[in-house]
Parts: sequence; structure tokens; C-alpha cells
Amino acid sequence: MQNNVLILDFGSQYTQLIARRVRELNIYCEIHPYHNIPESLDEFKAVILSGSPFSTRAEDAPHPDLSRIKGKFPILAVCYGAQYLAHFNGGSVAPSNIREYGRAKLSMIKAEEPLFKNIQEGTQVWMSHSDTIAKLPENGIRLASTPDVLNAAYRVDGQQIYGIQFHPEVYHTTDGKQLLENFLVHIAGIEQSWTPAAFVDTTVDALKEQLGDDKVVLGLSGGVDSTVAAILLHKAIGKNLYCIFVNNGLLRKNEFSDVLSQYKDMGLNVKGVDASVRFLEALKDVSDPELKRKAIGNAFIEVFDDEAHQVEDVDWLAQGTIYPDVIESVSVNGPSVTIKSHHNVGGLPDFMKLKVVEPLRMLFKDEVRRVGAEMGIDKKLLGRHPFPGPGLAIRILGDITAEKVRILQEVDAIFINGLRKWDLYDKVWQAGAILLPVQSVGVMGDERTYEKVVALRAVESTDGMTADWVNLPYEFLQETSNHIINRVKGVNRVVYDISSKPPATIEWE
Repeated sequence: MQNNVLILDFGSQYTQLIARRVRELNIYCEIHPYHNIPESLDEFKAVILSGSPFSTRAEDAPHPDLSRIKGKFPILAVCYGAQYLAHFNGGSVAPSNIREYGRAKLSMIKAEEPLFKNIQEGTQVWMSHSDTIAKLPENGIRLASTPDVLNAAYRVDGQQIYGIQFHPEVYHTTDGKQLLENFLVHIAGIEQSWTPAAFVDTTVDALKEQLGDDKVVLGLSGGVDSTVAAILLHKAIGKNLYCIFVNNGLLRKNEFSDVLSQYKDMGLNVKGVDASVRFLEALKDVSDPELKRKAIGNAFIEVFDDEAHQVEDVDWLAQGTIYPDVIESVSVNGPSVTIKSHHNVGGLPDFMKLKVVEPLRMLFKDEVRRVGAEMGIDKKLLGRHPFPGPGLAIRILGDITAEKVRILQEVDAIFINGLRKWDLYDKVWQAGAILLPVQSVGVMGDERTYEKVVALRAVESTDGMTADWVNLPYEFLQETSNHIINRVKGVNRVVYDISSKPPATIEWE
């Protein structure tokens, strides 16, 4: 692909946001650590330098070699990037008299500058820094200020280098998307041609070339990522894709049969494997959440390996890896220290020794959904709420039994179906029910009961990193509670979780 943007990551918490905003402009971009610049830069047409938690004045501050970039590509330097270019090119950076965090207003904007095309004086921007650019770099020209920051934006005369002290990628910067468009389209001259349709076409062609007549095995989960990956592969190699959909006994009510039918209706070569008894046996008397994950992970690998062996001459294992996973593995700070236990098991199974193909590895989650929509995948499948890999096992606090799974499946079905009925499902990012390890006293008719308690959870979020509880209508909660208590034997009390993340997490385990 050409017309690409290279984003050099200095460790900012906002770097992924930069990439997402660029791609919203239908422009392809890649994130690379500042100390691992690609050997070939032929496919790039512009470079963005990210922010950083470091100070340019610190001895251990990121110090990239930009000799292959400066003077050869248009550069937009954000926050730390802007300070870096000033500090090491004839300017200076000093501690701010006032630490500027949060909203600010731009003033003294040079409206004739292409970077600020269609951006008005007083526009709101988002600041997050404790240093300031005291002196502009050599040949630097000030483009904008704020009441507290003199050099809020600048350019280097004679070069296509722009530095901004604020963060255009953050939602609170009102004209951030416009500024990025000004830089990428009007200054760097990049075509806005990276669309879901273009991605499908180029990816299918690349998969055909990569895989040829080879056989590929893929584990389907019922989730968005594996489904979209399967359809892309199916378009490329058809029946040479062998999909395996495992029922671990911890899925939602009727999910195994419903989703399996959907997959078959989509023309996929898919085999459903009901291994629920095997998983429940592996979880017998296990209460610790981490041990649950490990038991489920081990059982899944065993089942998947058994099934993969039944497909002769398989060459490839397909995975639904998406771009945030890739970024984390090559980040400035290295791979994440915490590895989910079900990925950290001994004894490498045969299917894990196959070559790996990951058709979604350069897409963000929202892009995966758009690509799926482009290929005509059912909106209900694409719009499904995230569901934890261990399934209901981590929504049943304490040990797992078939009866507890039954109870929670019934409760969950009433809750989720109710959200759909009340037209609330698509307004919620994730919802589910939790079976608590407590019993409460109740009265049904003239009889005293001592039965289980369930908690309902519904949150709104964009990426799961933070989340707020959803203020569901009281009437909905009342109806849902009544239906659960009246229809699910073994439950006599329903509570609603109103904790946000942080400090709580979305799941209880």
C-alpha cells in the first residue's frame, strides 16, 4: 500500500488514538516504536511524532534518529514530538510556570497557514504537559498560542515540519480531526482512499497469493473478530478453510446452536464440537478466577488440537489478532508483562506449530466491524457485545456446576433479550449477569425462601479501557427483576451494579 502515514510512538497513552483518527480520514497508518523505524520508508508519505510521558530534558528521554525522515517527509510533531524537534534544533524547552492539563483555547492563530485551514480563533484544544517550548527551533515560526503557552504551534520555515503542543487526537480538541486532515491531505497530499471496500479487495488478493491451495484451520468463537477473519479467508480460499466452533458449556443460552446455524448459513465450512462436559469436568471444584482461566485454556487447546488433527495436511492456523494486540507486542515498553494464563501453558500442541495467518492484524476493533459490514455480515453478529473468553465461568463467582450455569444462562437471556426489546442493546457497550456466591432470604407466596442472588451489569465504553455504568430506566430494571425472580428457579434477589471502571472492572473476576 502507498499513501501511508508513519506514526512514531514515544510511549504516549494517546498514540493509538492518533492512528484511529488518521484512519477515520480513510488514510492508512502504522505505529512503530521510535527506536525501531522501518528499514524501508518507501511506502510512507508523512510522519507523525507522538507525545510521551518523558521530558526532553531528561537523560533517559527518547532520542530517535530522524536522519532518514527530516527533510524527506512532511512531519507533524505532537506535544513531546514538538518539544523534541525544538530542543535539539536550536530551540529550548523549559519547565512550565503553569502545568497545563485539560482544555485550553487557541489564540493568535495564523489563519492563512494551511495547518489551520477552517479552524477559528478560540477553538478548544486538549493539553497534557509540564514542559513548554521556551524558544522555537531554528527558522521556527509561531502559528498559535494559548493564554498560558506562547508557542502552542509552530512550523519550520523552508521545511514541511509542524509542531503542536496540544493533542489533536483527543476528543476534547474540537477541531483535531480538521487539523489532521489539513496536515495529511492539504500539506502532505495524501489520498483518502483507504476504505473498508479497498481493505477487503487488497486483503483477499493478498491471502490468495499467500495461501494458494493450502489448508487453513480457524477456531471460531462467535465473536466479531474471528467471524470477520473467517469470511475474509473464505472469500480467498473457500472450502480450504476449516472452521472449528467449540461449545465449552459456558456460552449464553442457545448460543452454540444459534451461532453455528448462522455460520453455516454464511457458507462457512464449519464443524461444531460440543465439549461442554469436558470443560465442566476440568472446572470441577475450581473457584479461583485465574485457575478457572487456566483450566478453560488447557481444555480448549486439547479439544482444538484433537479436532485439528482430523483435518489432513493443514499448513496454517488462522487467528483473529487485531492491531492493538500487535502494537502492544512491539510497544516502546515491550510486550505486556501480564500474559493471560490460558496462553501460557506448557507442551506446545501440534496446531500451534503451524504457520500463522492473521488477516485482521492491522485493524482496530471499530474497523473490523466496518469491514464485516462491507462484506454483508449480519448486523446482529457484528453488533454483539464483547463476551469474555472464559465465558460464564468468570460470571459465576466461586465453583462451577451445571446447575449454576443453567441458572445464569436463564438470567442472562432474560436480561439481554429485555435490552433488545426495550431498544437498549445497541446503546450499551457490554452487558451481562453475575451469579453471586451468596444466598438471601425471600418470601414467595406464604413460603420462606433461601435462594441465590444475581447482579446485573451494563456499561458504556469505547474500548473497554474505561467504562461507566449505564443508567438504565427504572421501569426496565423493575420488569427485568420481576421476570428473573418469577421465571428462574433458584433466584430470589436481583441487584444492579453501579460501579465504573476504574476503580472497578467490567467483569467481576
